[in-house]
Amino acid sequence: MATSAEWISGARPRTLPAAAAPVMVGTGAAAQVDSAAWLPALLALGVALALQVGVNFANDYSDGVRGTDVDRVGPMRLTASGAAAPRAVKNAAFGAFGVAGLFGVALCAVSGHWWLLAVGVLCLLAGWFYTGGRRPYGYAGLGEVAVFVFFGLVAVLGTTYTQADVVTWPAFLGAVAIGLIACALLMVNNLRDIPGDVLAGKKTLAVRIGDYRARRTYLGMLWFPVLLGLVCAFWAPWSLLVVLLIGPAALLTLPIVAGARGKLLVPVLAGTGLFELGYGLLLGLGLAL
Repeated sequence: MATSAEWISGARPRTLPAAAAPVMVGTGAAAQVDSAAWLPALLALGVALALQVGVNFANDYSDGVRGTDVDRVGPMRLTASGAAAPRAVKNAAFGAFGVAGLFGVALCAVSGHWWLLAVGVLCLLAGWFYTGGRRPYGYAGLGEVAVFVFFGLVAVLGTTYTQADVVTWPAFLGAVAIGLIACALLMVNNLRDIPGDVLAGKKTLAVRIGDYRARRTYLGMLWFPVLLGLVCAFWAPWSLLVVLLIGPAALLTLPIVAGARGKLLVPVLAGTGLFELGYGLLLGLGLAL
């Protein structure tokens, strides 16, 4: 039976900054048009965090029962390690999805945009079928597409819209930027797992395009958002704060260019999550100011 510490580890708390960053940018974009509202922002944050935890447990369960995580390089998985019964991990995923749904209903009630419930249902389905179901789209190389849409466009623009009732150009540029960094997070994760995924028949985008192109794609996903942040300065000059991320981006670039593999990519994965959090803080603050 898994311990409390193992359940917390299974929720993969290091991925939670990636869930908070879009809410920061979306709220900053709402503040840029004098429409920031704390209650919708907090509810949106609740949706994002619960959804991220649900996706993490869902992936743990689905990959575990398929045998994909048997020779995993990264953090321990509850299902594959046998620390927790598959049904318990599945129930944890559905429980987190349920919490996300409750926050989502409250957000719709506060904002008055009930049609967003349909978007929320799509988010939950996307979270489950990434690695779940008979034909998981994550195994077909479409994971980055879903991450870009739901953890980038939907998360940022939804946060802005529920507060400001409009979608602005800075919000859109920020959504694209956050979506790309979230994709970079997934890309470096899958880059690390290429050997095991090939053996398991999991054809992620990194597997499909190969190690070399996956590394170059990661770098584009990391650096292009910095440029987009600078473009936001046309509407909000303080968006130039994102230049502070050039140093961290350079540090993340070095091991990728040097060809780091396996466990050596784990710090890059953690650093990319922190990079996204920093981007959310700086761009969100810059837009608000």
